[in-house]
Amino acid sequence: MDENVKKRNEVLAQTVINGLQSRNMSGYYAEDKEAALKQALELIDEESTIAMGGCHSAQEIGLVKALKEGNYNYIDRSKMTPREGLLASYDADVFLSSANAMTSDGILVNIDGNSNRVSCIAQGPKKVIFIVGMNKVCSDLDSAMKRARNIAAPTNAQNFDVKTPCKTTGKCFDCKSPDTLCCQFLITRYSRHVGRIHVILVNDTLGY
Repeated sequence: MDENVKKRNEVLAQTVINGLQSRNMSGYYAEDKEAALKQALELIDEESTIAMGGCHSAQEIGLVKALKEGNYNYIDRSKMTPREGLLASYDADVFLSSANAMTSDGILVNIDGNSNRVSCIAQGPKKVIFIVGMNKVCSDLDSAMKRARNIAAPTNAQNFDVKTPCKTTGKCFDCKSPDTLCCQFLITRYSRHVGRIHVILVNDTLGY
């Protein structure tokens, strides 16, 4: 990574962390994927139960692999029915997620189809850990929403056998397609519960 970009991200990350703190959430800066993995594991107690909501960023930093190989109870939703996986996630000690976008003052934006991810972020698991690449930090809520709808959602649509306008054009049409992945929008602007939401900002391009 270009040294100037790295320095810019370090400065911007501190702004985001200050914003998170003002919203009763905790923020951390990781200079690379390895540092992000170390920070995440410091936030997760051994023998705890961990669930995840389709977080590619957690896989990219090696966190899922570390949890499966370590002394943790990792909930593999792929081996459960959707309902079983959802209920197990609600009762987890830790829930892993990323954000489709976030603002420089600490607001997190997520879009969901079946709502398993956003419902767990909003309520349920005792602790929520976000793994967020600096590529997802936007200047304000309007630009964060645009990123979530026009970059994250159309890219995510490529993973599924769906017929949505965004999958074929790469752009949000605010559709009402039966296959739409944009059923629920969650804007996390404050946490009433001290110590529940933690955001690890990674100086790398993660997820989409």
